[in-house]
Amino acid sequence: MKSLKNKTIDFPLEKGKLFVDRCISVNSDTTIDKLLDKTILGDSLSIMEFIPHHSIDLLIADPCYNLDKNFHGIRFSKLNETDYFQYTESWIKKIIPLLKQNASIYVCCDWQSSLIIGNVLNQYFNVINRITWQREKGRGALKNWKNAMEDIWFATVSKNYTFNVNDVMCRRKVIAPYKVDGKPKDWEETTDGNYRNTYPSNFWDDISIPYWSMPENTAHPTQKPEKLIAKLILANSNEGDVVFDPFLGSGTTSVVAKKLGRHYIGIEQNPLYCAWSEYRLEQAEKDKSIQGYTNGVFWERNTLVAQQKELKKETKQ
Repeated sequence: MKSLKNKTIDFPLEKGKLFVDRCISVNSDTTIDKLLDKTILGDSLSIMEFIPHHSIDLLIADPCYNLDKNFHGIRFSKLNETDYFQYTESWIKKIIPLLKQNASIYVCCDWQSSLIIGNVLNQYFNVINRITWQREKGRGALKNWKNAMEDIWFATVSKNYTFNVNDVMCRRKVIAPYKVDGKPKDWEETTDGNYRNTYPSNFWDDISIPYWSMPENTAHPTQKPEKLIAKLILANSNEGDVVFDPFLGSGTTSVVAKKLGRHYIGIEQNPLYCAWSEYRLEQAEKDKSIQGYTNGVFWERNTLVAQQKELKKETKQ
């Protein structure tokens, strides 16, 4: 029996039938209105054939890294470099016609798959940047450095794309505060420390992976944090835009899109993960909070007390 503090979502499929039944199947051409805010159960490569062209504002993809991995009964086996390149190219080619002319693309990967994914993206899109996420978890290695980083490639269809930099400001502690006429310059003095809102960089060290005491956590082996996905959605979409995730997993992209007032479309082939996704979407109707993101600002790790005080202050105003 797990601890009462353990909030991990891990119910079996037989207990999740109610949630699976909320998912839809797609096997013929359809309208975008019938797909909005839906979890689609099935294979992405097949389903993308039927999604209307030029309907997606933002793509967030977290494909299988080129590793042997068991996703609760659905296995991915490591491929040679040529085959993984072809696998990557196959799903990217399916996505291209679905994207609007001003759409943005984010693709998650580890350092090995990054070499291939970045190459494929560069052939079909404008590669703008590569984000490195310090997830601070990885297996120890006796003859190598522990792998604690992941890459997220940022690309666009054209030179005309959305980037809301003021919506993804980061709050950092000020180590050496500078004052002019006795007043803080470009920083805020609080009882919990001195802070400055800064423009975001492409190195993210303020996001931990979901863990057992967080309500967003599931038993999915490669789940991405809501805080990470929130940065991508806020930066490269506006309220009412359509966010698409062809490898939905446990539903993080759809959940965050819903919390932030965007439409979502997610495809997932594992019915168990579809059930967890729909459960999380139901919970998002009651709780739209995103851990580490308060009042329009992304906070550093280990600043939960300061965030809570900021939220209470804002509520009183």
